[in-house]
Amino acid sequence: FSSYFSDTGTKPPESGIFGFMINISALLAGITMSIRYLLVAEQNEAAPFLRPSCNTVALCVGLLGCVGMGIVATFQELSVPAVHDIGALVAFGSGVVYITLQSIISYKSCPQWNSQLVCHVRMAISLVSCVAFIPMIVFASEISMTKIDWTPDQQDYTYHFLSAICEWTVAFGFIFFFLTFIRDFQRLSVRVTTEIHED
Repeated sequence: FSSYFSDTGTKPPESGIFGFMINISALLAGITMSIRYLLVAEQNEAAPFLRPSCNTVALCVGLLGCVGMGIVATFQELSVPAVHDIGALVAFGSGVVYITLQSIISYKSCPQWNSQLVCHVRMAISLVSCVAFIPMIVFASEISMTKIDWTPDQQDYTYHFLSAICEWTVAFGFIFFFLTFIRDFQRLSVRVTTEIHED
């Protein structure tokens, strides 16, 4: 955990693989968020528990995070550090807001569509991610140089180390949060219909 997430893809050929996989992850996250949005919309239509605009805002914030992931994948950490950092801030910041909103939505839909346990697990993951996100930004802002290979005797190593731990904590928080959607999605069937209209 002494390296940032992006440190794994700064040099070729790893950078190409890193960029490709992050873009695939952003696409899959966007699809997952869209399905979650449709699911909540259907549940809310069947038995209203939420203003539809709240669901829309959550989706938009989540998709903004996916755009941030795309920026992280496209602009390498050492090549364009300022743009890369902005992308990371958007990705992590939007991600934390998204999972927090989804936790609130889960509580609103409880007990009809979610159990108390699922709601508590989601909120716990959200809180841990929020708590880790703030020091991640604070410690990262104290680092005076952009580099990959760090040793404990170097200046700012402590800030780098703590910020990296927080970054990985938030990243794993997102993964575990998305895993809590599995039970919800098992009750869902998606049907695609195609219609051809003659002019």
